[in-house]
Amino acid sequence: MEVKSNILTEETFIELYASVGWEPPCREQIRIALQNSLATFTALENGKPVGMVRLIGDGGMSFYIKDFAVHPDDQAKGAGKLLLHALEQFIRDSLASGWAVSLELISTKEALPFYRKMGFEERPCACDGPGMIKMLR
Repeated sequence: MEVKSNILTEETFIELYASVGWEPPCREQIRIALQNSLATFTALENGKPVGMVRLIGDGGMSFYIKDFAVHPDDQAKGAGKLLLHALEQFIRDSLASGWAVSLELISTKEALPFYRKMGFEERPCACDGPGMIKMLR
């Protein structure tokens, strides 16, 4: 299995997004989202896309993990871990010496054990409130 950067297409996005039970947005939204991502990462098994993740953020203080999906047939085979490592390495490679940044996400309930294992903390915690979201239509 390998991870490649910035090869994620609209078609692959739709396929992987839908594979985990999410309803994909329209193609125009996907095109704009991919275009404006800091980076995208695609996990490939024998050349076939099995997972994806997008990185968004300001490039200085805050980075956000978005649309992290691994096809159900390929979960628990290391694709998620490889994708996250590639994403984190991309951030580390772009940081100036001495900088610290936040890497944030909103997890599904099912993915909590994976993110805990990968070093993420849940919110709320002792010093922070909960992660929050508001959908606008």
